[in-house]
Amino acid sequence: MPEKILIVEDEQTLQETLAYNLTRQGYEVETAGDGIKALDLARKIHPDLIILDIMLPGIDGFEVCRILRQEMTTPVLMLTARDDEIDRVVGLEVGADDYLTKPFSMRELLARVKAMLRRVRLMREEFSQTTGEVSTPSQLLTFGNLVVDITRREVRLNDQVIPLKPKEYELLLFLAQHRGQVLSREFILERVWGWDYIGDSRTVDVHVRWLREKIEDHPAQPVRIVTVRGAGYRFEG
Repeated sequence: MPEKILIVEDEQTLQETLAYNLTRQGYEVETAGDGIKALDLARKIHPDLIILDIMLPGIDGFEVCRILRQEMTTPVLMLTARDDEIDRVVGLEVGADDYLTKPFSMRELLARVKAMLRRVRLMREEFSQTTGEVSTPSQLLTFGNLVVDITRREVRLNDQVIPLKPKEYELLLFLAQHRGQVLSREFILERVWGWDYIGDSRTVDVHVRWLREKIEDHPAQPVRIVTVRGAGYRFEG
């Protein structure tokens, strides 16, 4: 089945251009011109990726992203009309995975979309290879009171959904799929963030700390995500 992309853009010409080019690439595309419709569609179709403009009528992109992050972990590529560091920082803080500043080339947008979707597919494939099973709507990774739902991209602790940012979810899933293995920071960075990510291994440390605060009973003395001194991290479950 083709991957589904939701485009949220109120500028009609740009919306149609994006939809046309993404459809030509083989994706199934839905569009929304405002924040309310975007939320309704996201809940209805459960897209594989959301392209989200910041400047929207009614509810802006920041608020849409914040609400979505409470309900799902679908990757979000945020579009901004201003080359403003504050916009980028706020976008990432509310849960966006990546951003593009207008005007941008269609080639760059398509490359970002492919990279983001490739990382999602890679994680699903690694799960299948690790377990020998194909991910289905009922497929779960269970570690005591911690449950990772592969298809719903959802994590539950004591039967309560934990709000995770996309990269937090992807990191946890990657660690869980390699339970008991010592993984270096560089390896984690390459597989979760992508080989073309511009950053260093401290990004991994920061996200591990955030995860521990959400899934560990005592974050300062973690028993699920364990630090292996001089080597990296090991997930114990």
